Amino acid sequence: LLCRGLGSSAHRPREDSWLKSLFVRKVDPRKDAHSNLLAKKETSSLYKLQFHNVKPECLEAYNKLCQEVLPKIHEEKHYPCALVGTWNTWYGEQDQAVHLWRYEGGYPALNEVMSKLRQNKEFTEFRKERGNMLLSRKNQLLLEFSFWNEPVPRDGPNIYELRSYQLRPGTMIEWGNYWARAIRFRQDNNEAVGGFFSQIGQLYMVHHLWAYKDLQTREDIRNAAWHKPGWDELVYYTVPLIQEMESRIMIPLKISPLQ
Repeated sequence: LLCRGLGSSAHRPREDSWLKSLFVRKVDPRKDAHSNLLAKKETSSLYKLQFHNVKPECLEAYNKLCQEVLPKIHEEKHYPCALVGTWNTWYGEQDQAVHLWRYEGGYPALNEVMSKLRQNKEFTEFRKERGNMLLSRKNQLLLEFSFWNEPVPRDGPNIYELRSYQLRPGTMIEWGNYWARAIRFRQDNNEAVGGFFSQIGQLYMVHHLWAYKDLQTREDIRNAAWHKPGWDELVYYTVPLIQEMESRIMIPLKISPLQ
């Protein structure tokens, strides 16, 4: 009995080691953060994406208020930020406003703007009046993918599609590697506006922003991509990386630099 007990205990460490090898995955050491590998190196811009769900009866007043106040506040030179685009969701979640801001200089610029706005009485009154019109709001801080277009002002009229992807944790690098090639298939008609990934807020979120003349043009351009050799393969490999996805069709407000 003693010998059997000793034999059993002698083999247990080996068995434990074998079991651990099934469930414990070695992690290769990274030399840099994912954000540094994926983001544009030549710029240090930080983006903020805001979603405001407005009371249905207040949407017109909300738009009017934003169009009166936002340009006056954010076009002042001593605020290191710019309004990239502002829209109402047309198809998707209804009575929703979407705003995209750029902060030149990253987090220090964001902190500077927020500090100055807290001292701005007009903005304080604006936020209070705006808050009475909202059902809910959320925002995310984003970085640009290095291989996407820079979101610069464009003439209209256009409709915009914001495609939002919730990726499986740990797949952002994979997504970036595939889309660095996939974006080449979607440049012919100048529809690619910008591509971003989240840093703060809902994580592992990717947003692709596209511009189209109208819904039929959108359909035609998207269908044409499937006739290009290699597009179907890239879609095949990226789909398993996605947990959820959402598409919004948006109409720009008059003050939006993206028309």
